[in-house]
Amino acid sequence: MTFKDLGLQDDLLKAVQKSGFTIPTEIQYKAIPELIKGDRDFVGLAQTGTGKTAAYGLPLIQHINFNRKDTQGLVISPTRELCMQITKDLQTYSEFHKNVNIVAVYGGSSIEEQIRKLRKGAQIVVATPGRLLDLINRKVIKLRPVERLILDEADEMLNMGFKEDIDSILSQTTDNKKIWLFSATMPKEVRSIARNYMKDPLEITVGEKNSVASNIDHRYFMMKERDRYYALKRILDYYPDIYSLVFCRTRRETGAVSDKLEKEGYNAVALHGDLSQSQRDAAMKKFRSKTARILVATDVAARGIDIDDISHVIHYNLPDETEVYTHRSGRTARAGRSGISIALINTREKGKINQIEKLIKQKIEFSRIPDAEEICEKQMYSLMDRVIKTPVDEEAIDRYWPVFYNKLKHLSAEDIVMKFISAELNSFLNYYKNAGDLNAQQEKSLGERGRDNRNNKGKQNRNLKGNTKRFFINLGDRQNLNKGALVRLICTETGIDGNQIGRIDILPAFSFFEVEEKVSSRILAKLRTGNYEGKEFSLALSKEKLQKRKKAKRY
Repeated sequence: MTFKDLGLQDDLLKAVQKSGFTIPTEIQYKAIPELIKGDRDFVGLAQTGTGKTAAYGLPLIQHINFNRKDTQGLVISPTRELCMQITKDLQTYSEFHKNVNIVAVYGGSSIEEQIRKLRKGAQIVVATPGRLLDLINRKVIKLRPVERLILDEADEMLNMGFKEDIDSILSQTTDNKKIWLFSATMPKEVRSIARNYMKDPLEITVGEKNSVASNIDHRYFMMKERDRYYALKRILDYYPDIYSLVFCRTRRETGAVSDKLEKEGYNAVALHGDLSQSQRDAAMKKFRSKTARILVATDVAARGIDIDDISHVIHYNLPDETEVYTHRSGRTARAGRSGISIALINTREKGKINQIEKLIKQKIEFSRIPDAEEICEKQMYSLMDRVIKTPVDEEAIDRYWPVFYNKLKHLSAEDIVMKFISAELNSFLNYYKNAGDLNAQQEKSLGERGRDNRNNKGKQNRNLKGNTKRFFINLGDRQNLNKGALVRLICTETGIDGNQIGRIDILPAFSFFEVEEKVSSRILAKLRTGNYEGKEFSLALSKEKLQKRKKAKRY
């Protein structure tokens, strides 16, 4: 089947052909003919990277009367990056139409400039929910003329907390509009939108619900918590040509991991909510141009990234919500390519891998963290390949050849090769000379997991030897904190060993934990305040905290 068989107009076919598309993807050939009919609401479920934008974008443009200036099509997307990408794609599809004005509106950019563009008459508006509501309240955008409203990445919008905004927007539209909803997963919140605002929608599913693309190779590596960062480095070194997204759970951890990688010579940049818009744009520019080949990001910041040739997705930490694994992994293996999804877990997290396997209906294979010999061999072959593929500019070299020759003539060809390899790889080889094995035993994790899961929100029964200190932290079960997450937070931010943490009590609004007395000053120095999953927290010795509480009661 080709695009000619889908009922598209000639102007759209010319744009498709110019874009280099030849054969439609499954979601495209199933959705486009139905959306061209335009007589029903529609739900399209397909993994990230399967061509959903063209699946709704081409029929949307075919329905628009570009001789009118009112807004007939509205696309709502979760992030600025995705909003800009959708707008660019729609402009490409409508290249051979006249009088086209497609406007993107999103936060972090001049609202006055967006208002100016809208007042010229925008037939299609692509918007993030918050900025759209702002413009509606300013009476700049009127939803009454909207005939087709598209919710793109609906599950991600709801995960990001936009449910009230979406409800408010939909409540202001007319009853005779058509809603097209596209999503990678179908949680109950997305299902409720379909139930409350759509009339007998046609639903098309590509693959299984909540599944991931079949051309992704899923693997997990197990290490002790203190070795997590070093395991990441080994994986990055094992794939010399890696072009990767590394997902962390918090903004603080994202910045810390990125900073460490940069200091150690990796081409890495960070993307998280504490960055200004100009910093975010600069980071994405480096990543898109491959000046930086590693993007360390939080889930929220990475939503909307649409880059076809990402080779690896690395879950530095597994997400709290298993459905998020689907979105993360979908950032690789796009546009028919293959990709690798790698999860780093400690010895207590094997249960999460089992949960994700059930959700995605695929096996996540256990792999061993590469050792020094394997990594050095990979680096050596990569160096040889680069040398062989490097073009020789004889004209440019001729000028300097006498200098090279006189300097190196006393060396044999073998000596020159050996010295060249040493110059390129000596520091690397020295780093791994005495490197140990970072792999944790799988058998150990099963027992620990069983003990942990039986009482996950209660007490941790590890008895510490010697004197201990008990700490209070104002995070608990309501903030999705569990024992594993608390141990990760403490170890990552302070550098102490997980074995130095004893009993943990997770309560609804706060938690307590014990540590060896000798590391308590380090915790106070490095972790008095911070940010966990977007919530500011504070930490104190529990005796301190109790005294403050008693004092407060007296007044």
